[in-house]
Amino acid sequence: MICSCTVTKQAVRRLLEAYPKIFFACHVRHVRDPEAGKELSAHQASILDHLDDVEPTSLMTLARHMGVTASTMSLTVDRLERGGYVVREKDPADGRKVCLRLTPAGIRIKSMQKVLDSEAVEMMLAGLSAEDRETGLRGLEILAGAAERQGSKPRKMGEES
Repeated sequence: MICSCTVTKQAVRRLLEAYPKIFFACHVRHVRDPEAGKELSAHQASILDHLDDVEPTSLMTLARHMGVTASTMSLTVDRLERGGYVVREKDPADGRKVCLRLTPAGIRIKSMQKVLDSEAVEMMLAGLSAEDRETGLRGLEILAGAAERQGSKPRKMGEES
């Protein structure tokens, strides 16, 4: 167990203030399907990230995982189904349950999905000196390594470690 007493509240505050600025400046707001010419919201694309084309996922499981009600998830899945990205099926073990799988179009969008827009990131990095760019990237790599080593699921706000 790592002792958090060596981490100052100021260090935590600095990270919590810096990260959203990067995310909001560079995150992908919409995903464009080049074949269908349709645009999906980042939220819709994130739902596709949680589905598979072989292994079905129940609508209830997906809703719980995403922190929404089944009816809210059902509305979003309706749009994805109409767009041809998801298919609904009855659970073979329990016909009352609805399961979801990706279609070929859903797989295509899932493979294209990125959290950050590479052009926005490039513009942000271009505005830095070579030294600042290298320092910033090295710091992010160190934090990413720490995140991988932590290896735990994200906790809900207010939940104890």
